[in-house]
Amino acid sequence: MKFIRKAKVGSAIPTASMADISFLLLVFFMVSTVFVRYRGVPVELPEAEKIEKLESRRNVLQVWVSSEGIVSIEDRNIALAEVGKVVHRHMTVNPRLIISLRGDKDSEFGVISDVMEELRKVEALRVNFSTKRELDQ
Repeated sequence: MKFIRKAKVGSAIPTASMADISFLLLVFFMVSTVFVRYRGVPVELPEAEKIEKLESRRNVLQVWVSSEGIVSIEDRNIALAEVGKVVHRHMTVNPRLIISLRGDKDSEFGVISDVMEELRKVEALRVNFSTKRELDQ
């Protein structure tokens, strides 16, 4: 006599809560991620007695010169010969661009002068030298 089994065992994986788990993981990683605003070259700015603050950051291109002579534009290290090309590319997109040059107080003036010469070659004449007030210390 043959017995017929009425209940069959299924081997399906339940996927009803998969979307919930994936959204919880997505929210967790979005909340726990830290975004760094400026990773540029570490620069200690020189002091100044009288300075003016730039009101709009929209038309400003940040150029850093470190004490080791490393030139960084918008958080990317750039060779000195490439500074003019990079700035010219940014100026074609935004002709009202202001270059904010931040030089470390221990950086050599020759490097800053070379950067200024590269800016002059591409007619980037709107240059702002960033400093730190004596009162901010």
